[in-house]
Amino acid sequence: MRGWDEVAPPLRALFRECLEIPGVLFNFALPSVAVGGCGNGYPVIVLPGLLAGDASTSVIRRSLSRACFQATGWGLGLNRGLRSGLLERLVARVQHVSAESGQKVILLGWSLGGVYAREVAKLTPNTVRLVVTLFSPFSGNPRANNAWRVYELISGQQIDQLTSQFDLYAKPPVHTIAVWSDKDGIVAPSCSRGLEGQSDQRVYVPSTHFGFGRNANAILTWASPTALQL
Repeated sequence: MRGWDEVAPPLRALFRECLEIPGVLFNFALPSVAVGGCGNGYPVIVLPGLLAGDASTSVIRRSLSRACFQATGWGLGLNRGLRSGLLERLVARVQHVSAESGQKVILLGWSLGGVYAREVAKLTPNTVRLVVTLFSPFSGNPRANNAWRVYELISGQQIDQLTSQFDLYAKPPVHTIAVWSDKDGIVAPSCSRGLEGQSDQRVYVPSTHFGFGRNANAILTWASPTALQL
């Protein structure tokens, strides 16, 4: 399935992303963003990108908690790719959080984490309220990004194994929002934006891939209860 610019972002964009990487390491020390509204205590699990952990999503989670969501990390250490049993562990976690809170869970996935979020929602739709993918390569050519070689090195899998195991292009049977940017230097915009029918909403934010987790303007664009249509 092809999009509208299915090639990896250029090297100049990748270089700009590399300059952002040190900042990701200090996301845990940055203040939250006042996104406004009230999340009514809805539980949220935030899934990190490749080679990232819960520290990378700390600004996002604290901003959501400030807006009265119950936001937590995925609790599985560094994301080292889709290894055996990972989706099953995520499904169990979602079901546990849903049962404990008595409510359906919102899944937010940054980059590769968004690919997981979509698949988890397909496996346990009765416990998921909403899926939000944040710059995630869920559509188009799996090599239309600047991270697939790193994925293969870290996970020990060919990128084609990921796309052959799952119907990544199919929309989860819950409301799904795809957040994307033409400033993304890692994932081709067409692959994180997707085609008609692959998500219910597509939201543009002006941000780089690695800078997104601490970009206050970007978080304000999508993270409020109003923007999430809750």
